[in-house]
Amino acid sequence: MLDDIRQATARRRALLASRRLQADCRRLLREGAGLEIASDLSDRIDDLDGEALDLFFDWMADELSPDPQAVLRAAEAYARAPGAETLLALTAVAEPARQELFRRINRMPGGTAAVLRLRRALLTRLRERPAFAAIEADLLHLLNSWFNPGFLQLRRVDWNSPAQFLEKIIHHEAVHEVDGWDDLRRRLLPDRRCFAFQHPQLKEEPLIFVEVALLPEMPAAIAPLIDKKALPLPPERFRVAAFYSISNCEPGLRGVSLGNFLIKTVALQLQRELPQLKRFCTLSPIPGFARWLLGEPDLKALPGLKRGEGAALEAARTRLLALTGGELGALQGLPVHERMEEADVNALVRLGAAYLVHVSPTAGGDPVARFHLDNGARLERLNPRGNMAPVGLKQSFGLMVNYLYDLDKVEAHHGRFREGEVVHLRDLVPD
Repeated sequence: MLDDIRQATARRRALLASRRLQADCRRLLREGAGLEIASDLSDRIDDLDGEALDLFFDWMADELSPDPQAVLRAAEAYARAPGAETLLALTAVAEPARQELFRRINRMPGGTAAVLRLRRALLTRLRERPAFAAIEADLLHLLNSWFNPGFLQLRRVDWNSPAQFLEKIIHHEAVHEVDGWDDLRRRLLPDRRCFAFQHPQLKEEPLIFVEVALLPEMPAAIAPLIDKKALPLPPERFRVAAFYSISNCEPGLRGVSLGNFLIKTVALQLQRELPQLKRFCTLSPIPGFARWLLGEPDLKALPGLKRGEGAALEAARTRLLALTGGELGALQGLPVHERMEEADVNALVRLGAAYLVHVSPTAGGDPVARFHLDNGARLERLNPRGNMAPVGLKQSFGLMVNYLYDLDKVEAHHGRFREGEVVHLRDLVPD
């Protein structure tokens, strides 16, 4: 009985909070200006949670969607008399009113952050509430404009950056965990670089950042790059810039393309700063490889195989099955790697290369591979024992990969990937 009363009270509060917010949103849309209204809205959006947020999204989906009959009339008018006037009329009635609401909130102090927090909450609800997909489409459309790389600021992160900013770099590092302040300090010494994108309305908030190692040659393993006791190299030895970690900091920007522009922007800046750099590459994980191979794929049915490749791939898998006693999952542990012979390593590399070359262009391709290849990089080299930490073994049996960014060819490589081709070095697999 007491629980029922509490639940009913909570529902009434949620309904009241949502209705008050809806009324102010209508007022903001009606009156246009309203600095005070929008500022208060951004604060109260943050206060909504649970059922109150669901009710607010329900209202947006129901009340702030286009009028179907008005859209139909405008579409028919445009079909009868195509032209600027009828097209503009159709565009005006087809745009949901919630887009204008988001724009007006975004213009106010704190509004950009409020819109991002709203999208964060929306993304967690999409699976159970598919009707919210239209709101998500509106937000993604607007955020792609508001966070266009032309409006963002590139910031080099160094040891003199504000402590609050550095703490966020430690917190958001998603690829290779930062082991405290000493580790971060090593990653910011002169033979390392860290760059972040910021938005003018989100001061001291990194949106995405990339870490770079300046090296004599293309790296084959991650451990030396993140060894906090390693001595820094002198600038005269810098020949290669290796991007070894890229991390998104804002879940509300999921689906907004920032990483590709960040890598290219940083590469151009480093090229200007350090003309001796000859190559720009990555040292990347292959997070989907182990899951794919353990799923027992039909290797002979991979798209784009040349004659004899299917049989070679089956032979490679058979060799690894013999090595592991029929349990390929054993490759996710260290002991089996300690007894691998060269032919076993080559078999693993062959299968990894097949996954990256033939599966990457498909919808089920490795997400990191798709990111770099779609960004115009070339698949350059696979590195056995590249990451023998538990996460590396679990994801890819220790394999890592180098993608090469040839700044003069990224657009051509991007186009070929969009057509289903992975541009790669011819000799990916040892004989």
